Amino acid sequence: MPTQYAIDCFAENYFDARDKFLAACAPLPGQLKSLRQPVAHYENRPLFTDVFRLGSEQAEKVLIVISGTHGVEGFCGSAAQINWLRQQTVPDNDIALLFIHALNPYGFAHLRRVNEDNIDLNRNFIDFTKVPVNEGYRQLASVLLPPQWTESCNREALMTLANYAEQHGRRQTEEAVSGGQYQYADGLFYGGSKPSWSRRNIETLIQDYHLSKRGAVVVIDIHSGLGPYGYGELISDHPPLSPAALRARRWFGDSVTEPALGTSTSVLKQGLLDYAWHDALGDRGCCLTLEFGTYAVDEMFRVLREENYFRQQFFREGIASESLQNARQRLRDYFFPDKEDWKEMVLFRSCQVMRQALAGLKSKPSAHDMR
Repeated sequence: MPTQYAIDCFAENYFDARDKFLAACAPLPGQLKSLRQPVAHYENRPLFTDVFRLGSEQAEKVLIVISGTHGVEGFCGSAAQINWLRQQTVPDNDIALLFIHALNPYGFAHLRRVNEDNIDLNRNFIDFTKVPVNEGYRQLASVLLPPQWTESCNREALMTLANYAEQHGRRQTEEAVSGGQYQYADGLFYGGSKPSWSRRNIETLIQDYHLSKRGAVVVIDIHSGLGPYGYGELISDHPPLSPAALRARRWFGDSVTEPALGTSTSVLKQGLLDYAWHDALGDRGCCLTLEFGTYAVDEMFRVLREENYFRQQFFREGIASESLQNARQRLRDYFFPDKEDWKEMVLFRSCQVMRQALAGLKSKPSAHDMR
């Protein structure tokens, strides 16, 4: 059971989270690299993605833990990283840990799920010479970003989404809204028109740390917002029955879910960060999303629509309204329930998953691992 000291791993904001992360890294014999965001800032303060390697530079096996891919979701991932660093010792010689803290520092600092260009980083990892079209989103775009934030517009949005769900089904509606779109730069779940700064950082880190050449690599990307309150769902987006998918099931057990099989709270999505790791690691590793549930999906869509509407209004009129501040707070409350029971569940499950990952890396390779 996490202690009160462990609960202190949770931060009040991005800067508090970064200070705690750096403080947790300081006494350990690792290597820290801080990547400054070249354009974005918060109240004239610079923003960073911090990368900390613990363990041998030559280690054949690596566990990678990522926080803040979705900005405001970084509270739980940051706390999980800090909690582990505060309590753990240096790993075995053949295993290294790599912590990527605040992959999207802009979103974390500004309490947005997206980056400085309204890009959802977890939809940004596509081949931009072959940009997909999300026809479902096109049909819903006008209500997902309405012309006004009024009761009548919200009623229209709910009716339109309900009618779409009645025609196409609940999961297909969620895929239409959240599966990723590339035609509406001011809309929700926008994947961008080119690789983002954070994507380029991941691609550089894969090269600089020679991750494609390691014997085995496990990636855990920590998120929040989908699923039952406080439950940490392990989601595998590997092709079903692939060596990586089978390894994930073997190392992490029956709690692993797969959107491609319809067993996950997550629907199929385009441009996931996972796909970069799939390409880099091949059959030598597996990449999993650790998703901590909060509240209902319909509520998530509502708070995302509200925050995005007032954010776009800010860009049009240049006025940071009280409505925007309130919308940001509601977004924070949705993705980060600031409650002790939720925090305890996050810390317990994240430790459990990291222990499972290390045990898997230490285990004897199976026939699937040798492919």
